[in-house]
Amino acid sequence: MAGNTLSLTILSDNNAAGGCRAEHGFSLLMETAESTILFDTGKENALLMNAAELGVDLSRTKQLVLSHGHYDHTGCIAELLELAPDASVYLHPAAFQQRYSIRGGIPKPVHMPEPALVALNSLPAQQLNLVEQPSVLSYSAAVTGPVPRRTSYENTGGPFYLDPEGTIPDPIDDDLSIWFETRDGLVLVAGCCHSGIVNTLRYVTELTGNRRITALIGGFHLSAASPERLRQTVDELNTFDIGRVVPCHCTGEAASTFFRRNLHCPVEPGYVGMRLEFPL
Repeated sequence: MAGNTLSLTILSDNNAAGGCRAEHGFSLLMETAESTILFDTGKENALLMNAAELGVDLSRTKQLVLSHGHYDHTGCIAELLELAPDASVYLHPAAFQQRYSIRGGIPKPVHMPEPALVALNSLPAQQLNLVEQPSVLSYSAAVTGPVPRRTSYENTGGPFYLDPEGTIPDPIDDDLSIWFETRDGLVLVAGCCHSGIVNTLRYVTELTGNRRITALIGGFHLSAASPERLRQTVDELNTFDIGRVVPCHCTGEAASTFFRRNLHCPVEPGYVGMRLEFPL
């Protein structure tokens, strides 16, 4: 890889190119000359299968960043840490919580699987980084930490609770995203964006002072969004200088189509096997 390039490869997603496996999950590899960062680990073992298919060596991972503690983003942590035992891990403390999605009165556990919890709790203290504020990962990369929730129309995107009875709403405080400073502007990568993509974009541009977004990539959790939320989201995104949008995972086909028809920039849905490069 060229020393002045950011290379992104999607390794887990709801859609996949030929030869790769799709799953309801998300994982993206981020490579520069300085570091190799894995953002989330997908739902099950698709990460390992797809890495092998695409010729990706996960043992080179130096940093593992977890966007939040849901099962479809943390399913392969134990296996990844076996391959890369010295990798530093970054996550918010709330990612360890037990949590549930409740539909039709039926609670479904959506927290991190037990092998992932065991693997994380077995790490030496110096390898586990609890992120509660914006934190630098490398000279070009940083993680948001918790994102302020300021918009009136964005929410967590689903019936999420901290108890199976549904009496304690889960604010998903552990939701975080990564951004890179590139030669052409910011590259912003979200896992599920339970904080809201507009809240996240506003926060990152405030932190950096840069409103040029060369690429906005990841899951935006808009599969259950109302038409009004989609319209307000697009109206706000169109106030930014965005080069391209790559919706993945939980964004939803309807939202992706709405983006493609209404955003003032190209929209290309992501898939396992997609590779993107940006000059640093």
